[in-house]
Amino acid sequence: MTETKLTTAPVGAENKGMRLDKFLSLHLPLSRSRIATLIAQGCVVPPLAADTKVTPGQIFTVCVPEAKEAVPKPQPMALDILYEDNDLIVINKPAGLVVHPGAGNTDGTLVNALLAHCPDSLSGIGGVKRPGIVHRIDKETSGVLVIAKNDFAHQKLSEQFAGHSINRIYLAVVYGLPAGEGRIEGNIGRSPHNRQKMAIVSQGGKPAVTHYRLLQNLFRGRAALIECRLETGRTHQIRVHMTSVKHPLVGDKTYGSPPKGAPEILRHFPRQALHAAVLDFIHPRTGETLHFSTPLPEDMAVLVQNGKD
Repeated sequence: MTETKLTTAPVGAENKGMRLDKFLSLHLPLSRSRIATLIAQGCVVPPLAADTKVTPGQIFTVCVPEAKEAVPKPQPMALDILYEDNDLIVINKPAGLVVHPGAGNTDGTLVNALLAHCPDSLSGIGGVKRPGIVHRIDKETSGVLVIAKNDFAHQKLSEQFAGHSINRIYLAVVYGLPAGEGRIEGNIGRSPHNRQKMAIVSQGGKPAVTHYRLLQNLFRGRAALIECRLETGRTHQIRVHMTSVKHPLVGDKTYGSPPKGAPEILRHFPRQALHAAVLDFIHPRTGETLHFSTPLPEDMAVLVQNGKD
């Protein structure tokens, strides 16, 4: 079994007296719970207890064992298929459906459904748990998603995503009334304060650019329907960027909270109000430009309708 070795920079004076597990979780791309497990397994050098207070100048190496991926099982379920051929399948993903298995979601995912729908053609690129997955959208985000059914399609689609040549438009309901249009730019990486969240970071991270446009004033300026076009596709990009300009997504409990006086229908919306509405890309084999669009799902449509003056 192979392993990955991660080494910290020397402990600085500002971290003097910090617990070892906290120090490592702040300086390595691992959660604090994962760090605690690795410490208990003797994977941290020098071997110290999790509550050991670090001192300036110390350097730590963490040996991370290769993850053993469980093979997802086919699970038939209804899919809203927008297009399908021998190379790819495009679906309209409902909110609440996880794209691929992970911690806390070992089955009942889109991958499980795809393995049942096209068991003999699904690409294996991307890992055992992610066959055919070229990109993903969050569990609570709805909308258009393309999946590769063979290695050729997977490679060609991945190149388009990496080259930012794919057109992606999202619709979102945000708090407040943004300016008519705007451009948000800021590198996105793991939050230095909470490793479970993403944030705009001053050092490291990946470049991210979001263009937004106001579509409709809702609830007399307390909220708005906006369109977001992505130049890049970073984890939680729209959610992080809109929060950074003081217009968090309605229903996003991770990155925002309802402002004082927000109507009850906004305060109790059960998910982030975000929908992947448009996806345009070049077919990997034919070279044809394909365009897919889906209307707002019912829950967001009701929210918008109630917000009209």
